[in-house]
Amino acid sequence: MPKAVIFDMDGVIIDSEPLWRRAMIRVFNASGLPFTDNDCRITTGMRIDQVISFWNNKTPFTKDEGLVKNNIEDHLCGLIAAEGKPMKGLQHALDVIAKENLIISLATSSSKKLIDCVLKVLKIESYFTHIQSAEDLKYGKPHPEVFLKCTEAINVNSNDCLVIEDSLNGIISAKAAGMKVIAIPEEHNISNQKFCIADLTLHSLQEFNLETIKRF
Repeated sequence: MPKAVIFDMDGVIIDSEPLWRRAMIRVFNASGLPFTDNDCRITTGMRIDQVISFWNNKTPFTKDEGLVKNNIEDHLCGLIAAEGKPMKGLQHALDVIAKENLIISLATSSSKKLIDCVLKVLKIESYFTHIQSAEDLKYGKPHPEVFLKCTEAINVNSNDCLVIEDSLNGIISAKAAGMKVIAIPEEHNISNQKFCIADLTLHSLQEFNLETIKRF
């Protein structure tokens, strides 16, 4: 059984991926970049500054990527405050893990501002021993740095950690860090063969239980 369970944030503990897409579409379009819901999915799991750089390199639309980042995050925080909801089964999964006295941590590409916004809305901060943002790290997902920094902080070996992720970039990141991974993809990705690199795929955290943990 693992000693620690590390959650991703967006799409794992909060149903924010649709809100991310709305925020990016609004700000990118307002900045002069034609942008669609399908475009958003191409960079799912990447750090927002990397997402902006990716699209700005592909189709230049701004000279101030930092301003675009701030505008997206501000709009997203407003959406989360107004509409943010936990993913199905989150409270159940947290309680199952906590009952086994396992370390619970968070490792996300999102900024500290967004993390604070999400935890305030969901009121679950007390469950997490450590919260690791990739915001100030050299690399974002799919690089493993954010997960490795998390293991350093909680003093647990990577092979004793179980990660819960929803994006392919996040799964690649966790596997590269030497961790076991449960994938909970968005519905349109549930049959995507690329997600087979995860050790287990669930439809939602509602399927998570003690036997799930014991498999690892």
